[in-house]
Amino acid sequence: MNEAEGLRQRRAGRPQVITEDTPAQQAKDGSTYSSKVFRVTFMILAVSLIIPLLGAIVLLECPIDPQPLSFKEPPLLTGVLEPNIKLRQAERIFENQLIGPESIVSIGDVLFTGTADGKILKIEDGEIKTLARLGHGPCRTREDEPTCGRPLGIRVGPTNTLFVADAYYGIYEIDTITGDVKMLLSTSEPVEGHKLSFVNDLTLTRDGRKIFFTDSSSKWQRRDYSFLVMEGTDDGRLLEYDTVTKEVKVLMVGLRFPNGVQLSPAEDFVLVAETTLARIRRYYVSGLMKGGADIFVENMPGFPDNIRLSSSGGYWVAMSAVRPNPGFSMVDFISEKTWIKRIIFKLLSQETVIKFVPKYSLVVELSETGSYKRSFHDPNGMVVAYVSEAHEHNGYLYLGSFRSPFICRLNLEHV
Repeated sequence: MNEAEGLRQRRAGRPQVITEDTPAQQAKDGSTYSSKVFRVTFMILAVSLIIPLLGAIVLLECPIDPQPLSFKEPPLLTGVLEPNIKLRQAERIFENQLIGPESIVSIGDVLFTGTADGKILKIEDGEIKTLARLGHGPCRTREDEPTCGRPLGIRVGPTNTLFVADAYYGIYEIDTITGDVKMLLSTSEPVEGHKLSFVNDLTLTRDGRKIFFTDSSSKWQRRDYSFLVMEGTDDGRLLEYDTVTKEVKVLMVGLRFPNGVQLSPAEDFVLVAETTLARIRRYYVSGLMKGGADIFVENMPGFPDNIRLSSSGGYWVAMSAVRPNPGFSMVDFISEKTWIKRIIFKLLSQETVIKFVPKYSLVVELSETGSYKRSFHDPNGMVVAYVSEAHEHNGYLYLGSFRSPFICRLNLEHV
């Protein structure tokens, strides 16, 4: 073989150049192109959402001026606080016949409660009747509350009349037979230079002369209670009203959402639930400690609402939101992060925020010294939801709620 022939054979053996893509190469290139399109589309959508969101965060005005709050680690839910489902043994009564029965009292076998439509209801022999109405309609939305009225705390006086705290109008006395309404203290009159914007709960002496009551805030009304909690406002007060002299005294100031109140059996001190700080304060109204105050229970497993006497000489405390430990408490987490609170209320309405609060109803019984005796739970609020009060009567706990359309009744012999 000469040199020329060998050269031709080597050239013939060279690999051919393929000018068209193989199917595999085409699929790869198509996949790469689709990924690029997806990434570009995603980035465009992300930018189109993030820019308006950032603009809203920067430009929108925040309705609250949150204060940094500091909490201790919540108590462990062990021992008498061990989670259970005992509240699920309660039965719902008068379901869809009333709404928001915040507080409940009884005279004999007759129940009385105040509801979200501004009415005082009388429940006798299984029948609901309207005893009185404090405001006037319409009562359809939260914007109607100031004119509709919102009865909250309710008590029975020494002559079987009702004493009612209305969040917007003030304190009333109501005849349980005729339904006649008498205003005792109007919110239209400021007390020591500050208006009564959120009259909440009340408790009175056995002779009915003195009424101790809370004004949860001079800034926020009841319809804005979530603003009050998240802002951490410390403008709440405990006050005393003398039904004889008509004099009003301020007993405590600087409280963060003072809520439920209860006079001790010996009438020597008043307990005040300070909801925002998850604790109960004590103010002495007689004896050597008169005028003094201290902490009755601190660092509670939830945010206390109304306080009522138990038959054992202690106190029932209702809580509609808890601080789970072990677990995660959003309120504790953001308590010192005021910037998060600002973002939340710039972007979300109060109703939306409330929907994000986990439903968990908790009722605890405290001893006369403030130690925990027992607890009843309903994780997820399956039966008892938005609990506001536990009223003990004839072996049952009647459970009020600030927004549920029913009353719950728990047989204490079964738990």
